[in-house]
Amino acid sequence: MARQSIGEIRRAELSQAAFDALVQYGMRGTTLERVAKIAGVSKGVVLHHFGDKDALFEAVQRKANTVLRECVVELLHHAETPLERLYAIIVGNFAEPVFQQEICHAWISLCSDVPHHRQSQRIQTAVHARMRSNLLSALRPMMPLERAQQTAFQLRTVMDGIWLRASFQAQPMPGRQGVDQVDYAARNMLRDVVGDIGELSAARQKMETLAGIMLSTRAFRERAMTG
Repeated sequence: MARQSIGEIRRAELSQAAFDALVQYGMRGTTLERVAKIAGVSKGVVLHHFGDKDALFEAVQRKANTVLRECVVELLHHAETPLERLYAIIVGNFAEPVFQQEICHAWISLCSDVPHHRQSQRIQTAVHARMRSNLLSALRPMMPLERAQQTAFQLRTVMDGIWLRASFQAQPMPGRQGVDQVDYAARNMLRDVVGDIGELSAARQKMETLAGIMLSTRAFRERAMTG
């Protein structure tokens, strides 16, 4: 593995500080000064590595996507069936380390920049491609390719819609509520291809139990945040 340069390490530390500031202060309250304070450096150091607040928020977007990816990947390691893979993806997308109201606020704000910023377009394109690939890997063993593609698209749309709704609510939405909504959609879409509907409940329960045990540990958080 290639060794990181001091500059890369510093950028990673500042990205983490910006992510922490976002969770603590929200989008409007996240200033370069606060990021610098959390990181224990001067504002000049932050500007040296990122140039402006827009560049810093791009780094936050990447960091949030990294944490979400790590949540899903951690659960996928323990998925033994297509349904468990599906619920690893669903539960991972609403896991406590990433599904927080301020992160939802930041996500919708950053998504609004997609039509105007090529870099944001690339980030979101990569995120959706990864989600599509993960969902297809779970759905393809259960149905023909064309239907799997359509189902994957519909489930992605439901998940995006819940993140959007969570960003508009006055009160934070619990991750379990998000899982409930996607679970409802999945049950209706898979009703005719799953022999025993109880298999969906079992797959969900397994992944939620694992998420509660593994994704809340300090070791996981530190690994995800520095990934």
